[in-house]
Amino acid sequence: MKIIISTFIIIISLIPYQLLAESYCGDINDHRYGPYDYTNPDHRKNKLPVVEGAHFTKNVERLIEGNTGRLGAEIAYTLRSFPNHVRALSAMSKLAIRDKTNQPGGSSHTVLCFFERAIRFKPDDAMVRSIFGGHLLKIGQSDMAMEQLIIAAELDPNNPTFNYNLGLLYFDKKNYAQAKSYANRAYSQNFPLPGLKDKLKNIGKW
Repeated sequence: MKIIISTFIIIISLIPYQLLAESYCGDINDHRYGPYDYTNPDHRKNKLPVVEGAHFTKNVERLIEGNTGRLGAEIAYTLRSFPNHVRALSAMSKLAIRDKTNQPGGSSHTVLCFFERAIRFKPDDAMVRSIFGGHLLKIGQSDMAMEQLIIAAELDPNNPTFNYNLGLLYFDKKNYAQAKSYANRAYSQNFPLPGLKDKLKNIGKW
């Protein structure tokens, strides 16, 4: 399965989003409800309750059971209605990793396709980029994860969590200057966890 995931990631890195979308990840407008923007207050107030009430329930988010179908189908419906629904993207990522597959049972697309669709739908959504970076880290693609985390930090430079996570990744790659730079940003924004600072202190870089 790791080989399948890695191969798909290589394909994503080589093919432009638009071409990939048309040939594999599908039309975002192919759903009967949506697509709606998870960051839009009006959509969250008037459209989101319909989807979350029927499909993305608390049990679905916890990966316990579906309300009207399989977990993969429930989360997929949510993401086809709200492509940048960050909690649903996170749940799909966790489900795929738990079940050791890139396309959970009942899902209409692969996990990576749902991230591609989310980015195509809302390229400037920093949270989508951050969650995608986290998913890529979990499947062993640290270089691609860094690309997404850098974009997240550029889109939302005042988010201490983005800066902290990027600092940790730079530390793991032994780029201590960049690790310290992002650590300084995170701690200047009152990030509470001392882990990155302690790592830098232990090697005399703080």
